[in-house]
Amino acid sequence: MNDSRTITVDRKESHVETCLNSAVGFDTKTTGFEQYEFTHNAAPEINHDEIDLSTGFLGRRIAYPFMISSMTGGYGKAEHLNRSFAQTAEKLNIPLGVGSMRQALENTSHRDSFSVVRQAAPSVPILANIGAPEVAKGLTDQEIRLLIDIVRADGLIVHLNPAQELFQPEGNTCFKNFLRELKKLAHTLKVPVIAKEVGCGISPSTTSALADAGVQIIDVAGAGGISWQKVEEERYLHQFQHENRFSPSALPELLNWGIPTARCLTGIAALKKEKQQYQHIGVIASGGISNGVDIAKAIALGAEICASAGMMLKALHDSRLEETILTWMNDLRAVMFLTGAKDIQQLQQIRISPVKE
Repeated sequence: MNDSRTITVDRKESHVETCLNSAVGFDTKTTGFEQYEFTHNAAPEINHDEIDLSTGFLGRRIAYPFMISSMTGGYGKAEHLNRSFAQTAEKLNIPLGVGSMRQALENTSHRDSFSVVRQAAPSVPILANIGAPEVAKGLTDQEIRLLIDIVRADGLIVHLNPAQELFQPEGNTCFKNFLRELKKLAHTLKVPVIAKEVGCGISPSTTSALADAGVQIIDVAGAGGISWQKVEEERYLHQFQHENRFSPSALPELLNWGIPTARCLTGIAALKKEKQQYQHIGVIASGGISNGVDIAKAIALGAEICASAGMMLKALHDSRLEETILTWMNDLRAVMFLTGAKDIQQLQQIRISPVKE
C-alpha cells in the first residue's frame, strides 16, 4: 500500500504530465485582459532602445518585471526541470518560485529537486513554497526553517488552492484556522510571505484578510490560465475512477470557477486606493499571462511584476524557454514605446481603458 509520501511524489509527477498533455485550460472564462486597451501615443518622446524593463523585487534589481512561477519539485524528474528553470532565471536575472515543498517536509528523498535551484541560480530571488492546509494545521519552527534553508529562499509563497484540494482525489480541505496560523508564520519568518492562488484568483476582501495576517505580497493567480479543477478531474478519470473515490460534481461552472486575473488586479488596486493601510501590499499578476501585451496591461492595472507557470513549462518542454521569455519582453517593450513609457514605473502610471463596445 502506498504511504502518504509515495502519494505526494506520484501526484507531483502526474500534475506536470497532465498540464503538458491534457486540455486543462478555462473554456468559459478568460483572463479579462482583452477587455482593456491602451491609448496609442503617436508622439512618445522616447527612444525604443533606451526603454528600461528592469525593476525592483524583494530588495533586488531584476532585469525584467517577470517571474518563472511555482511549478514543481519533490520527485525524481523534477530536479532536471528545476535546474533548467533556475539556469534560465539566473541568465535573465529574474525571480523563480519552486513548487510545493510539502514532500520535503515529509522525507529527505527528493530535497535535491528543490535545493538545485539555488545552486543553479545563486544571485536571483528564489521563493520557497508551502500550501495553505499545511499552514492551517501549524508548522513547527524547525519545519519553517527547513523550507527556507533548502533553497536559501528570499521569500515564502503560501499557495491557496481550496478549489484544487476540493477536486483532488487525495485533497486536503482542512483550511480552518489558516489565517490565525498564517499570522504566526508571518511574524516568525525573517523573509516576506507571498500569498498566491493557483488559478482561481484573490478578491479585495481576501487581500485585506491576508494583509492583516502579515502577508506582504499578493500573487493573484486569477482565472483564465490553467484550471486546477480540470487537472484534478483529469487525474481522477485516468487514475482513480476505478477505486470509486469521491469526485466533486464536474459542472462547467465549477470547472471554470474563479475570478478573472484582470478583475483581481482592478479590485486590489481599488482597495489600495481606498484604504491607506493596504497601500504597501505588492502585487504579482499571474493566471493566464500569455504574452508581453498581457504583462503590460497587468502592470498598468496595478501589478509590480507578472508571473507564468504553465506556459513556461510548455516552453521548456519545447526547448524554447529563454526564447519565449525574451519574445514576451520584446512585446512588452513595444507596448511601452507605443504608449510613451520609458520604464516600468511610468508604465504603472499609463492610462488603460475598458474597450468600448
